[in-house]
Amino acid sequence: MRIAVGQVTHETNTFSETPTTKETFETWEWSFGKEILENHKGVDDYLGGMIYECEQLNVEVEPTFSAFAYPSGIITEETYYQIQRELINSIKLTGKVDAICLALHGAGIAENTEDLEGSLLKAVRKEVGYEIPVIATLDLHGNITETMVAEADLLLGVNYYPHIDSAMRGREAIDLAVKMVDKEIFPVMHLTNLPLMIPTSTTNLSPAKDINEICWKYEKEDSIIDCTFYHGFPYTNISQVGVSVLVSTNKDKLLAEKIANDTAEQIWSKREQFFPEILTPKQGVEKAYKYKGGPVVINETSDNPGGGTPGDGTHLLRTMIDMDVENSCFGYIFDPEVAERAHQAGAGSYIDVKLGGKTDAFHGEPLTIKGYVKNLTDGVFYQSSPMWRGLKNNLGKSARLTVNGVEIIVCSVKSQVLDEQIFLLHGIDISKYKIVALKSSQHFRAAFESKSEKIITVDSPGLSSIQLSNFDYSKLKILMYPFRDIEFNIAKN
Repeated sequence: MRIAVGQVTHETNTFSETPTTKETFETWEWSFGKEILENHKGVDDYLGGMIYECEQLNVEVEPTFSAFAYPSGIITEETYYQIQRELINSIKLTGKVDAICLALHGAGIAENTEDLEGSLLKAVRKEVGYEIPVIATLDLHGNITETMVAEADLLLGVNYYPHIDSAMRGREAIDLAVKMVDKEIFPVMHLTNLPLMIPTSTTNLSPAKDINEICWKYEKEDSIIDCTFYHGFPYTNISQVGVSVLVSTNKDKLLAEKIANDTAEQIWSKREQFFPEILTPKQGVEKAYKYKGGPVVINETSDNPGGGTPGDGTHLLRTMIDMDVENSCFGYIFDPEVAERAHQAGAGSYIDVKLGGKTDAFHGEPLTIKGYVKNLTDGVFYQSSPMWRGLKNNLGKSARLTVNGVEIIVCSVKSQVLDEQIFLLHGIDISKYKIVALKSSQHFRAAFESKSEKIITVDSPGLSSIQLSNFDYSKLKILMYPFRDIEFNIAKN
């Protein structure tokens, strides 16, 4: 049996003014054929899981094309068509295959389409037809559409946020593809969309944790292939965005619809619980000092590069410097200019620079600092987090600066912090610090929950703020909660 695998992954923040181009993807991944195996074999991500399961089942894996970019603004039309061409041409080159498994996202948007995944799946079907199984893995932050459901035989979303089950979903995609080829299962899907948008919500805690448990209870039934709660990606101004439930069964469409609707009602009943307490950076720092132990992790959710933000916001860092927060570290701020200056000056030097705030004023003005260059690195490390463990990261020229007792890591490529490796690379043992500040919404929890005394989330102006009322959703076609206190009757929707 031969199965083609590939990847096109982008989470598009339409409120970002930074367009996503081919060069954006090339910074992270734009690879073909065997290079994909080299990049993902042994890695706990979607493709790594697919590759592993093919080996376990003695299935011949045919790597096609992989494009991955960190979240950013709308994908240019030219880039979208390049991606589509490369994917289709790579599938053609594999020759006859028995199934196709793709790692997609669910929240990709290009200048010419609000539904990147649906459009790509249509293009794949046009090339290979509807006779062979096409399966896609998705992020739970996907804004799922009926087009995606119509063009794929099966869609499998991760259940956890942080996404520690990416490889598991990749493995499952291959396993189910084999069963479909062997005519052991005949999946049908039903999608229920809710008029609900929620901020980024970890599945480690209620209420998202509770909804997952409801889904897993349904999955224990023999005829239920999958039941996934999709949170949606709220940082996007498109016509269809928000929470949904997708259920797959073996040949039982009515059962899929019933379970999807029942789960949707459970989510709706808990809708108010998805909106957490909001703390400013100052309130977060003050709260951190109320805990005797450490480290206390403060995550700046509003400037999370994993949600398409600039990563050079200064609101939290300015607060820490102004408050003379001792025994603290900040990892990290994106500023290639300052990183270059530090490398030119050398370790042991002082540099006078304007740090951060170079993308826009919305995320904070630049900080005028005199920083001591503690050490310098190339920004290269391997991920140790349970999420995507083994993935190689290259954040370019990086530096550790000391300012007013705050140890600040500055890097040349923007990314959210997923584990302690960026700190260790710069000689920082987080266990020795009272406060560890970082830019991330939830993914950092996979590595930091077991290493911290407490986690405190702070919010300030930013493109991934949990205050959804700050965004202008001008393209919505229906009324949505929390912007309107509306009724949702599943029988009428």
